[in-house]
Amino acid sequence: MASYHCSVKVGAKGKAGPHASYISRDGKYEKVRSNEKLEHVESGNMPKWAEKDPAQFWQAADQHERANGSTYREIEVALPRELTPAQRVELVRDMVAQELGDKHAFTWAIHNPQAALEGGEQPHAHIMYSERTIDGLDRDPEQYFKRYNAKNPEKGGCRKDSAGTEERLLATRERWAKVQNAHLERHGLEARVDHRSLRDQGIERTAEPHFGPGRVKRMTAAQDVELAAVLERRAAEGEKERAAAELGKSIIDLSGDLGAAKAERDRKQAMPPPDQLRAGMEAARAQFEAHKLAEAGKQQAREAFERFKAEQRAAELAREQAAQKAAQELARQRQEVERKQEAEKKTGLDRDTGYSR
Repeated sequence: MASYHCSVKVGAKGKAGPHASYISRDGKYEKVRSNEKLEHVESGNMPKWAEKDPAQFWQAADQHERANGSTYREIEVALPRELTPAQRVELVRDMVAQELGDKHAFTWAIHNPQAALEGGEQPHAHIMYSERTIDGLDRDPEQYFKRYNAKNPEKGGCRKDSAGTEERLLATRERWAKVQNAHLERHGLEARVDHRSLRDQGIERTAEPHFGPGRVKRMTAAQDVELAAVLERRAAEGEKERAAAELGKSIIDLSGDLGAAKAERDRKQAMPPPDQLRAGMEAARAQFEAHKLAEAGKQQAREAFERFKAEQRAAELAREQAAQKAAQELARQRQEVERKQEAEKKTGLDRDTGYSR
């Protein structure tokens, strides 16, 4: 079931190079998140000095961009599971062409981790681009990121085109919905997405929370109800889509090509059966229960360790108190001896002269 997600982020000075390496899985990020498949990486609109090594462009942005300036802007989008990897690449290329054209240097990558709740693919794309606008002038790395000179462009850097306004963000979100729906339709898929909020769509329900791997692991028993409600709603929506597909797959449009209609019917029949979805949900619930047991075990271990530390502190305190009492008793005995000696001096005989006082 296709889902809509489109968010925009901005990177500060010093973040461009590491982030480009992260989305491309280069350098120290090569083995990060082994369960998150890297499907594709692509760069474009790079200046001559970075055409063969796009990483140099993002490193130059970190080095030469002004201290409080942004070094990149990133569009993060969810991709339809229904599309093949090659079709997803085609989709992202289309979005990049419409959003950036030939005006901004970019690097984008498709990641495909496993969904935290129901398993299966969870493909998404990171579209990272420079706000610096290409104007056809050759500039070295240092000049490329200098302040723009309106009177003499050849003496300054590339002009910045910030897309940080609300209007630009809304336009990007709407464009992504249109591009995604166009590709879904092109490949004969019935799923569609909508960039509007649930309220604007006339849907009266609360937006579904994000259940990432970290949150699933931290879920408590009190939150089971929320998780179960989400899984049940997803199952209901899946059954609704399959029911519509069952209704449509038996109808053959005789006004068109009969062979194409049969092929379309066969494609719809190949959709995953309900028992496969239920099996995925059961596996997700089992995984969740395993996480809960593991967390319970960790909590018991933490409580046992805390009890051990408390016992150790109590034993240490008892030893300190015993030592203090022993020291006090020794001091008392010394005082008693000194008192007796002083009394003997006052009442006893003078041992040197033999006379009594």
